[in-house]
Amino acid sequence: MKYKIGACIVGLWCIGCSEPSGEVISKIPEASGIDYCASTNSLIVANDEGSYYEIDTEGKILRHILLGKYDLEGVVCQKDTALFALENKGLLLVDTNTGATKEMPIDDKYGGKSLKLFAKKAGVEGIAKVGNTVYLAKQSKNKKESFITVVELTQNASVVVDVIEHHLADTAGLTLHEGYLYMVSDKEDVLIVYDIKKNKSVQKIKLGEGAWEGIAFDDKGDVYLADDDGRIVKQTKKALGL
Repeated sequence: MKYKIGACIVGLWCIGCSEPSGEVISKIPEASGIDYCASTNSLIVANDEGSYYEIDTEGKILRHILLGKYDLEGVVCQKDTALFALENKGLLLVDTNTGATKEMPIDDKYGGKSLKLFAKKAGVEGIAKVGNTVYLAKQSKNKKESFITVVELTQNASVVVDVIEHHLADTAGLTLHEGYLYMVSDKEDVLIVYDIKKNKSVQKIKLGEGAWEGIAFDDKGDVYLADDDGRIVKQTKKALGL
């Protein structure tokens, strides 16, 4: 009996002990997405309770902006604007100077069928962008229902032009860096490097335990991971194995 009790105590003590490599530079509640802003050398962190934070690269909170009743699940930083992915609606464009917002709908039909991108429990969780092309990660515990859509932005309702089936469950964070698409899985605690031109995954890196929902790169070789449990983790590309 003593042995069993002791084993239970050890087991309970170890729950949650795993930490990701790197440094926790900031505590942001429900950090659901992150992106680096080159023009200001800062980061924007999305919060799924309708607000976003701007922090410097050392983690200091510069400002906290409440936008309203939005479920923000990813962000792309642009000059004077930020583009947020909304889990159950579409996209939200925000003027970071004035605070003005504009909702941008997406027609999620592809091949004549709806992709159900904005389902309440399996909606959009990550966003990346280059030019007028947006990549949106649909999150699902089921690998077959977890994929990335390629959307072309238009003045009216934007449309899905392609689907990337990556066979990774629970993709919750996306970014584009040096021509590759990086995606993190909340469920599997992994980082996947995807070659868009070759249409295949080229690297898989195991992350520490966490609710990973965002990834960003700055221009100095540092990587930032957003944890929905409330952490922003910073480490170098070299340390991460990239």
